[in-house]
Amino acid sequence: MLKLASCPDSIGELEIFVERLARKYDICAERYPDILISLTEAVNNAIIHGNGQNRTKNVVIDHTYEKKIGLTLKISDEGTGFDYKSIPDPTRVENLENTGGRGVFLMRQLSDRIRFANNGRTVIINFDV
Repeated sequence: MLKLASCPDSIGELEIFVERLARKYDICAERYPDILISLTEAVNNAIIHGNGQNRTKNVVIDHTYEKKIGLTLKISDEGTGFDYKSIPDPTRVENLENTGGRGVFLMRQLSDRIRFANNGRTVIINFDV
C-alpha cells in the first residue's frame, strides 16, 4: 500500500512504486509505461478532482497480483465521488480542444480493464502482465 498526500508533489513517488512492482512481479518492460501512465492519471485525478488538493486528505494505492488475473491497482481518494458514467468522450469534435478530460480515456486505452467503485472515489485498474 502507498499513501500519498493530496498535493501534486506526491506524483513523483509513483515511478519508484511502479519500479518496485515491476521488479517484484517480473512485469515486462512493454507494460511498464502503460502502468505508470495509468496510475499517474488516476492519482492526479484523485488529488485534483477527488480531494481538491486538500493536503489533509490522502490518496491510497493498493495492489494485488495473481498470475491468472495480472496486476490490479486500486486508487482511492477521500472526496465525494463523481458520476463516472457521464465523462465526456475526449475524441469527439466538440471536446478536442479541451485542455483536460483525457485521464480516464487514457486509463481505458492503456489498461486491460477499468472499473469504478465507491461512487467514483475508487478506480480499479487491471493489467494482464
